[in-house]
Amino acid sequence: MAVYISDSAQNTLNFAREYAKTLKAGDVVLLNGEMGAGKTVFAKGVALGLGITDEVLSPTYAYMNDYNGKLYHYDCYRLSCGAQAEALGLCDYFYGNGICLIEWAQNIADVLPENCKTVTIKKTGDSLREIEY
Repeated sequence: MAVYISDSAQNTLNFAREYAKTLKAGDVVLLNGEMGAGKTVFAKGVALGLGITDEVLSPTYAYMNDYNGKLYHYDCYRLSCGAQAEALGLCDYFYGNGICLIEWAQNIADVLPENCKTVTIKKTGDSLREIEY
């Protein structure tokens, strides 16, 4: 694992834009971090790196936002088990040609594919973030 230190939301966005270049179709990325750590900012950067110009919003109530089949951004905070994700059809996207970014993935750990990538964002100050990838 490597660590990047970000001192602003803009730096987190820029780092994520570059990180997106390391991803390939079918990758599943678990995006860990407490509320307010910058997971959605990271997702916005990944989207930009993939050439997605749509506004990226947290999918808290939709569970998953689909950005043209290139990026699937999940928020599993309100799910309590993998069976719920399966019932909602969310697992179907893990094996497609898009990239899945999953927030609160620990809530559906029992249905995640093997070989997921992990990005962990830790708040270390008001605007400081430690991004482990």
